[in-house]
Amino acid sequence: MSVGLVYRLVVQVLSWLALFARSSASKDAEILALRQEVAVLRRVNPRPRLSWSDRAVLAALARLLPTALRACRMVTPGTLLRWHRRLVAARWRQPRPPGRPPIGDELVALIVRLAKENRTWGVVRVQGELRRLGHRVAASTIRRILRANKVPPSTHRDDSWRTFLRAQAESLIAVDFFHVDTVALKRLYAAFVIEITTRWVHLLGITAHPTGDWVVQVARGLAGDLEEVGHRFRYLIRDRDAKFSAAFGAVFASVGIEIVLTAPQAPRMNAFAERWIGSVRRECTDRILITGERHLRQVLDVYVTHHNAGRSHQGAGMLLRAPDDEPTVVPFPARFDRIRRRQRLGGLLNEYQPAA
Repeated sequence: MSVGLVYRLVVQVLSWLALFARSSASKDAEILALRQEVAVLRRVNPRPRLSWSDRAVLAALARLLPTALRACRMVTPGTLLRWHRRLVAARWRQPRPPGRPPIGDELVALIVRLAKENRTWGVVRVQGELRRLGHRVAASTIRRILRANKVPPSTHRDDSWRTFLRAQAESLIAVDFFHVDTVALKRLYAAFVIEITTRWVHLLGITAHPTGDWVVQVARGLAGDLEEVGHRFRYLIRDRDAKFSAAFGAVFASVGIEIVLTAPQAPRMNAFAERWIGSVRRECTDRILITGERHLRQVLDVYVTHHNAGRSHQGAGMLLRAPDDEPTVVPFPARFDRIRRRQRLGGLLNEYQPAA
């Protein structure tokens, strides 16, 4: 014990003598380094984080300290060398290659606006509306933007019975009925025809009593209109509803149109008509109270006009355009501040066009 104590005293005395031999500049540098270390330790404890200014001060003062004292500091020579290697690596690091050009904030805002103002529109529908406005954006990009802005996705539906429809699409039309219940709980029936290739819809009539005679009368009116415009259709798809009598088929047979029946209880065989019924219900009739037959006719006339001229379609071969759009014309990109919304049916339907 006594020998160890004497040894420690001798070492301490020798360190004091060495301190007296040091210059004042060396002492001042050590004091400044100790003050900086204490400031860092007080700032964050138990694991301090050095800022750029801390590293610069400690690196500069380390050059003024004696060699024996440099290893006793919080920042060792190995740490200084590591900092220097990082600086050299950052100086000669190759820049990252540029990727895809980012989507502008105005285009992102327009995508979110279209999705929020139209709750039933999906990603492909938004893509089609952007294309009609002159902006080409991938569906994956639109989906990523909507997810980032917490816009929920819409429901997508699939088609079937495609072999015959694809082979004869240009010569096909489909007819069907759908019903609407009024405020007074009176059920009205609407008959329509849709062209398979162009998705053009013709509203045939509305009645509360869809008898066989009424259906034949509607068929005669449609056949007369087709004869006047020189129709190109050869087949008419319909279901097995009892309202379609033999006289109904005879009317179309007189103008060279053959009736194609769907299988029993197979609505997907008349997929295009059923799809349009779903669209008109989701976007129009399920969101408005119908007061009577006259009101329903006005509402459906507006929706059919919107469907044919102011709405992009998702079908194969439609190129995300409306049936009335010219397929060979590619619109120029519209300025974001000049895109105007046209509201129909009190805002239930929206159409977007560049301002004149």
